[in-house]
Amino acid sequence: MDGMTAKSQSSDLGISSGRWAAIRLFAMDVDGVLTDGTIRISSDGVESKVFSVLDGLGLVRLRQAGIVLAWISGRKSGATSHRATELKIPHLVQGRIDKCEALEELASHLSIHQEDICYMGDDDIDAAAIRWAGIGISVPAGVPAALEAADIVTTRPAGYGAVREICDRILAGRESGGHS
Repeated sequence: MDGMTAKSQSSDLGISSGRWAAIRLFAMDVDGVLTDGTIRISSDGVESKVFSVLDGLGLVRLRQAGIVLAWISGRKSGATSHRATELKIPHLVQGRIDKCEALEELASHLSIHQEDICYMGDDDIDAAAIRWAGIGISVPAGVPAALEAADIVTTRPAGYGAVREICDRILAGRESGGHS
């Protein structure tokens, strides 16, 4: 990984199906994870983002399987709010720079243990949350701090199925007999 020290890459996860099956909360950053990080702002100030339908379906499947979903973003965005509503994401936290603190507060509120949480991020403000979560994930274009904190790095890029890759891994862990 060009000198990065991520603990492993998605092609060699090194995480047991039992650990994946134990995940009860999948929380993630938005820009640079669910999107490719591009924010389009037109001359009239209207913001738009591009989200992957692959990621959306993966999140719907996790929600249907009883996994709690959360988006934690450092910036407020109407486009993010709209997509979260569309996908029925129950926990949307926007405008929080300390993502680890936000994640810990959410975990406490939901009574979910740290080891049962998966967090996915791409930037230095995500690194502490990536490190804190039971399974920490980054994307290939993540900044060095995020990559170094991650247990795994997805093979798919942000905004193009990276989140789906993790959704599928969680579901596969459950299907292998870890949880029903």
